[in-house]
Amino acid sequence: MSAEAPAFYFCLKHHTVEGEDGCKASDRLGPYPTHAAAEHALETVQERNESWDNDPDWNDDAPRP
Repeated sequence: MSAEAPAFYFCLKHHTVEGEDGCKASDRLGPYPTHAAAEHALETVQERNESWDNDPDWNDDAPRP
């Protein structure tokens, strides 16, 4: 049996990166494949939100033809 790669999470409560045995799931983002990716979780969320907000296929606020 192969060992699974470690997972990293960003804790929204403590603003720190933690492993699988950290805070409860509702208080964290992830899993992320690397510690560095988890450190940048909030930036990733912001980038995705902006992308989705500006996606013409999903923008409910766009004027209709």
